[in-house]
Amino acid sequence: MTTPIRPAPFPDDVTEGFWESVRARRLSIQRCAACTRFNHAPSLTCPACGSEDLGFEEVSGYGTVHSFTVLEHPPGPGFAELLPLVVVIVELVEQPGLLLVADLLDAEPAQARIGAAVQVDFEEISEDCVLPQFRLTEA
Repeated sequence: MTTPIRPAPFPDDVTEGFWESVRARRLSIQRCAACTRFNHAPSLTCPACGSEDLGFEEVSGYGTVHSFTVLEHPPGPGFAELLPLVVVIVELVEQPGLLLVADLLDAEPAQARIGAAVQVDFEEISEDCVLPQFRLTEA
C-alpha cells in the first residue's frame, strides 16, 4: 500500500516568482513598484493602486500569528499523520495586513496563540515541492 502524498501547489505565470523563491528557501512577496505595497497572494495588478508594475522582493520571514485553527480531521489524503495540525494565518512584519496561511511546525495546539511571534521555515514535502511554513520564536 502506498502512502498518500499531500497536494502540491501548481505555480502559474503570476505565482511562479513566489514559488521559485520558496524552492530556494527564501520568502519573496509580490511588491508594487508604483506604490511600494506588498501583495499576497500574487495578482496581475496591484490591489492598492492598479499598477501592473509588480515584482517579487525578499522579506524577513518574521511575523505574528493573526489567527489559527487546529485540524483534528484530515482535510485530504496525506494529512492523517500530521494531526492535530495547527494552521496559522501570519501577519508579516513588513506591512500591516500582509497575511500568509501556513502550518505551524513542531507546535502542540496548546502552544498556538494569537500574537505569537513566528519565523518562516521551509518544509520539503516531496523531491520537487517545498512549502513555506512557520515555527514559534522566542521574540
